[in-house]
Amino acid sequence: MILKELLKNAGKYEIYGNDGIEISDIEIDSRKIKKDNAFIAIRGTQADGHNYIEKAIELGASTIICEKIPETVTEGVTYVTFNNTEDVVGNIATTFYGNPTEKLDLVGVTGTNGKTTIATLLYNMFRGFGYKVGLISTVCNYIDGEAIPTEHTTPDPITLNRLLGKMADEGCKYAFMEVSSHSVAQKRIGGLKFAGGIFTNLTRDHLDYHKTVENYLKAKKAFFDGLPKTAFALTNADDKNGLVMVQNTKAKVVTYSLRTMADFKGKVLEDGFEGMLMDINNTEVNVQFIGKFNAYNLLAVYGAACMLGKKPEDILLQLSVLKPVSGRFDSMRSPNGYTAIIDYAHTPDALVNVLNAIHDVLKGRGKVITVVGAGGNRDKGKRPLMAQESVKQSDKVIITSDNPRFEEPQDIINDMLAGLNKEEMKKVLAITDRKEAIRTACMLASAGDVILIAGKGHENYQDIKGVKYHFDDKEVVREIFFN
Repeated sequence: MILKELLKNAGKYEIYGNDGIEISDIEIDSRKIKKDNAFIAIRGTQADGHNYIEKAIELGASTIICEKIPETVTEGVTYVTFNNTEDVVGNIATTFYGNPTEKLDLVGVTGTNGKTTIATLLYNMFRGFGYKVGLISTVCNYIDGEAIPTEHTTPDPITLNRLLGKMADEGCKYAFMEVSSHSVAQKRIGGLKFAGGIFTNLTRDHLDYHKTVENYLKAKKAFFDGLPKTAFALTNADDKNGLVMVQNTKAKVVTYSLRTMADFKGKVLEDGFEGMLMDINNTEVNVQFIGKFNAYNLLAVYGAACMLGKKPEDILLQLSVLKPVSGRFDSMRSPNGYTAIIDYAHTPDALVNVLNAIHDVLKGRGKVITVVGAGGNRDKGKRPLMAQESVKQSDKVIITSDNPRFEEPQDIINDMLAGLNKEEMKKVLAITDRKEAIRTACMLASAGDVILIAGKGHENYQDIKGVKYHFDDKEVVREIFFN
């Protein structure tokens, strides 16, 4: 693409050099630069791209898009300056990749819990309807049936537009994506046109980045503030922040609820470890999901599919055959008669949801043993809360290691234990080795009991001192069950 064409939707800029040069690709990572690429220097949270301009030129960059021209300029290189490159990178990427969201319907899902489940179920449902569909999620990105590994909940703007461009080129009619609070705050979704947005719920998370719950809320709300009037904004009316999220949106506001009047109303009629019988807008449907939190997820999926023009009876048929997402309330039955549930729950609220779901089914007929940890180099304030919520609803709690990153596992465990009093400590064991913690939980369980292994879900690694070592909760449980 010609540079002048690339910059046409980016706003006000100054240029030093030739705006008629051909740009072969765009990058924000200097290490990926190739001949005739444009390098966009962004002042990120970890590093400042302006420090890598020289490196990008060495690797073949013909254009530098930045906020400040370096003191030493290189002859033959074109420099373009903006007040804030983070603000414009999304628009530049969208232009370069041919405005993919003009060619497909993109729906974003945001909130603390439920994003992965809702986005993935919508992806599976619309493929079930016979469409080519894209998915951008924490677990994996998909272009129809092709898996594309993922590193972030929401990729950077260039990776994101490249992915969406490929989806549009391959004939995808719909794309569903998780929209993290980081991605909104860091303008990663800039330039994208959404057909709809879904809000799940808001509880404490990512305070290591946002610092306050209010900042976290504002980041989520900014997504809805930016939706066009042609879009829908589907919000959880039962969450205290549900209507706050959509109070300034131009999009058409619709609601879903298990407790109050809403456009999409649901009720759990029966539940067990095999699934639930639900009533959705006065029609009964059997689903292969467990727990009230999943009832909310399914209502959001139903509502979004309705807003995208699908018939209610077709949606309910698809809901009845959908299966849970990997690592989200994954249930495994032991030969000895107890059940292990593997779940990604890594916030106090997510833990409460999963434990409530277990108790709703158990109805006091068995013990609950919880294996739980907390991630290193993340919000320390939630550590004691995770321990407290686990102890409240479990007969036994084993506190263990979960992605300690650059912290010592024992320090994280101590932070969790600090939230417990002497009486609560009687229920608790601390076992640093996660495999041993899971094995101990299995040894303590009897027929009819439930073990919850929380925090990692789909993850198949432990992140220790910058290295990801293979570790899969599900594999460990299978090995213990059948060896």
